[in-house]
Amino acid sequence: MSDMPARSLGETLALASAVAWAIAVVLFRISGRRIHPIGLNLAKNLLALGLILPTLFVLGEPLAPSVPLGTIGLLLVSGVLGIAVSDTLFFYALNRLGASLTAIVDCFYSPFVIALSFFMLGERLAPIQLLGAGLVVSAVLTLSKEGKIEKIDRKDLVLGVVYGILAMFFVAFGIVMVKPVLGSVSVFWATFVRIAGGAFALAVLVPFLRNRRAILKPIFDRRNWKALIPASFFGSYLSLILWMGGMKYANASVASVLNQLNTIFIVIIAAIFLKEKLTGWKLLAVALAFIGAYLASMPF
Repeated sequence: MSDMPARSLGETLALASAVAWAIAVVLFRISGRRIHPIGLNLAKNLLALGLILPTLFVLGEPLAPSVPLGTIGLLLVSGVLGIAVSDTLFFYALNRLGASLTAIVDCFYSPFVIALSFFMLGERLAPIQLLGAGLVVSAVLTLSKEGKIEKIDRKDLVLGVVYGILAMFFVAFGIVMVKPVLGSVSVFWATFVRIAGGAFALAVLVPFLRNRRAILKPIFDRRNWKALIPASFFGSYLSLILWMGGMKYANASVASVLNQLNTIFIVIIAAIFLKEKLTGWKLLAVALAFIGAYLASMPF
């Protein structure tokens, strides 16, 4: 595959990932009203494993290919940080902020990818990228105004923003750490290993939690499956495969800004299906966050 077609494929996959994730976030918001964030994360990972395993079989890909142990270890750790830790924090933020405000905080993803690529991969930082990161921060600061309009408790607003920022740090760290090895492994197999790492970490954690019954019980309530199953398909299977493919074939900076389009998609879908308000402050925050993410991810 020549370089240009590969980049075009990567950009298409990154954009499709943004659409799939936007749909998933709205569905996860509905699921999160009844299911604890840790239980929701565990359930969607187990459902995703149930989808990715037959996918590997249909594609004829080996479950245990000849891959260096170091690569497997990196992918597993990436799954623990980028799925078990990050997605749990994301669900906590989603419960407190709602879909559209959480999407604005998610714009920290691009600046974190750029900053971590600088420290971990030796990539350069340009002034325009620092300006972009500043715009993302300013967008998040406007949420205090939006929080008053939507009557969100100040504690929930602060905790939601903190959880959201931490979620983006861990997901960015998880993908940057495996970027050097993605070119040598199958996207589908790498996705399987990362999901397995995240699911295993949560499965080990839950039995030690005092509220484990409250965490697990809602998962088995069939009334919750209506949103949980499609959310897991779009969010933990389809979007993750598309995201990994985008990161593999496109430039990381280009892929990350196309991924960040999910902010706009989420705000629109949340307004239509969740009836979340489209206020002036929210639209300003979305504009600042997206422009900031674009500048932070700008190739130079």
